[in-house]
Amino acid sequence: MTQNSTTDVLISGAGGAGLTLAIELARRGVSFRLIEKLDDPFRGSRGKGIQPRTQEVFDDLGILDRIVARGGAYPPQREYRDDGSVSESDAMLRQEPTPAEPYHLPLMLPQFLTEGVMRERLIELGHWPEFGCELTGFEQDETGVTARLTGRSGEETLRAKWLVGADGGRSFVRHALDIGFPGKTLGVRAIVADVELTGLDRDAWHRFGEGDMQRQLALCPLAGTDLFQIQGPIPLDGEIDLSAAGLTALISERTGRDDIVVQSVSWASAFNMNARLADRYRLGRVFLVGDAAHTHPPTGGQGLNTSVQDAYNLGWKLAAVAAGAADQLLDSYEEERRPIAAAMLGLATRLLDALKRGDIRRGREVHQLEIGYPESSLALEKPERHGSLLAGDRAPDAPLTGAAGQPIRLFEMFKGVHWTLLCYEVGQAAVPPRPGLHIHRIGRGGDVIDEGGHFRAAYALAPGEWVLVRPDGYIGAIVASGEDSALETYLTTVGLGMVADQQS
Repeated sequence: MTQNSTTDVLISGAGGAGLTLAIELARRGVSFRLIEKLDDPFRGSRGKGIQPRTQEVFDDLGILDRIVARGGAYPPQREYRDDGSVSESDAMLRQEPTPAEPYHLPLMLPQFLTEGVMRERLIELGHWPEFGCELTGFEQDETGVTARLTGRSGEETLRAKWLVGADGGRSFVRHALDIGFPGKTLGVRAIVADVELTGLDRDAWHRFGEGDMQRQLALCPLAGTDLFQIQGPIPLDGEIDLSAAGLTALISERTGRDDIVVQSVSWASAFNMNARLADRYRLGRVFLVGDAAHTHPPTGGQGLNTSVQDAYNLGWKLAAVAAGAADQLLDSYEEERRPIAAAMLGLATRLLDALKRGDIRRGREVHQLEIGYPESSLALEKPERHGSLLAGDRAPDAPLTGAAGQPIRLFEMFKGVHWTLLCYEVGQAAVPPRPGLHIHRIGRGGDVIDEGGHFRAAYALAPGEWVLVRPDGYIGAIVASGEDSALETYLTTVGLGMVADQQS
């Protein structure tokens, strides 16, 4: 057994949540190990929708253009009725982008391709997942976690400051901590399968038997592949033939057509839908992210997106504490993310009920652009604001112009691992510069000009006010001129306080 290996963070599970966290830590220079007990990457499509807010996250991580290039938009739904008629409708709410919300359409990319892009990004940053490596036990104390691993080279003991369980709905980490996972089984069992088939065009999401849970079936062309994804409810009990012949027979039975033939099966699964939420997301030096903390029915495309954003929230906080910020900062992870998962569980369950009725339509509520943390302990307002953008809200984008005359987006200014302080119509920033904080003055005499008024419209600031934007694109603080002491106290809390040699 190998002894005495050390790292800052051990991440157990290399799916979407684990990969997001690894990228976040890698670009901040935090040491970590990313392990995955499977011998090879997951090869199914399970989470295929990438919502607009997650697109903003992927933009910051440097992978959005690759995701868009490999995926595509959702096709229209084509519903086949029993009387022989056919109708088409949009599966998703279609809205035009705005200056504040540049990404407005959910993208489709099968999960295995999304995770492939994420692994490429992680390798660019000098890291990679360790497949065939399993967490088999751990103990924690006041200074860290001692973990036992079993991998291709045998057994190993690893010492880490923190352990993050990103190991799915059957999480070993959650079970080992004895954290409750209450919720309910939703009384729906379903199949999902990625197949090659003939007999259907790839220009529509083909839907049969809408509103009939005995006959409902959907066949969706998977962007970026030659595959179709088959989805449909199945009986709660009994074996299901997931072979090419078995799926062809199921399609024929439910559609009345014998011209749709499955040629091969790339991946298939039968599963019971659950809605469950962990009692807590942190216990000492151990955290839960993604499906280990919450499991959703697939309706609404919320599971993968919520998981990515869990890790995006936790990553910068772990890095800050590793660099010297107070440990209490890590308590804000559960405080902020657990209520979001509870809301997403409610949304996905309501959409499942709509699916049962045959009238499911996904609107703005699935885009996750409205998600924010206004009740968070990290939300500061001096003075308190009402009726407009608040501390804790998502920081909107806006097209601006640099003082040198070149166009620039706010999102470009936010991109990276730093905090951003925006000073609106002020003569001089009262907060001194320091590592990890980018300061911009917006307005006449500033380094950025709001020629189109888009910043003013989105942020509704008074001259002299400051906005502090967190590394994850949410507003940490909005303070008026003269409240620099409150802002300095806030910055110290998150690890950006002035040190003596900076002040001298």
